[in-house]
Amino acid sequence: MSRRKAWLIFLVSLLDDAAVLALIVLGLWYFHVEITWFIVLIIVVFIAAFIFIMHKAIVPSLLRKKAVGAESMIGMVATVTEPLRPQGLVMIKGETWQAVSSGGTIGVGEEVVVVRVNGLSLEVRRKTL
Repeated sequence: MSRRKAWLIFLVSLLDDAAVLALIVLGLWYFHVEITWFIVLIIVVFIAAFIFIMHKAIVPSLLRKKAVGAESMIGMVATVTEPLRPQGLVMIKGETWQAVSSGGTIGVGEEVVVVRVNGLSLEVRRKTL
């Protein structure tokens, strides 16, 4: 998702807040309730803080890559639980997976990186520093 689209979604999400605020101001005007400039300033500061906090919470979550399916495993780090010669087992996020090493034998306890997902088997390579 582009940054422009994320900002557009963020601004649209603020429309209902702006509509409620407009209705409150309209109601106060209709009933001839006077608001001092100090209260207006406090409200403006509160709204600015609210928009800033919401921006910091919403926009990054919209820009984050969605992690679903097999492709989300590519690049994840796993720990070898059964030696890869070239086949063996690895532990990734608490799950045991069958794995095939693309770079020779890898011993137990070493960390590997997922390169590809082939059905229920992972192709891995030794993690480099």
